[in-house]
Amino acid sequence: MPERSFFLRGYQFPVCARCTGVFIGQTLGIVSSHFFLLSKDWISFLCFIMFLDWYLQRMKLLLSTNIRRFVTGSLCGYGLGQAYFQIILYFIK
Repeated sequence: MPERSFFLRGYQFPVCARCTGVFIGQTLGIVSSHFFLLSKDWISFLCFIMFLDWYLQRMKLLLSTNIRRFVTGSLCGYGLGQAYFQIILYFIK
């Protein structure tokens, strides 16, 4: 949907603003995992923030903007990236 996507030089991104944030957040989360790890509670909290934004938008309680979608997607993606790294570490050990 064009109203939920970013545009760069007139070209629409292939995914929505929230998914763009998730992809960027996951990358940053995986890279930063080499330096420090978040607790499971923090990872859950970051994912909950995105779910809450989606839920409020879905229930038409709060209008979500592309910037808010991108920020909440980035936070969730960061948590997911950290979770992926921790899962991989668990199976390697």
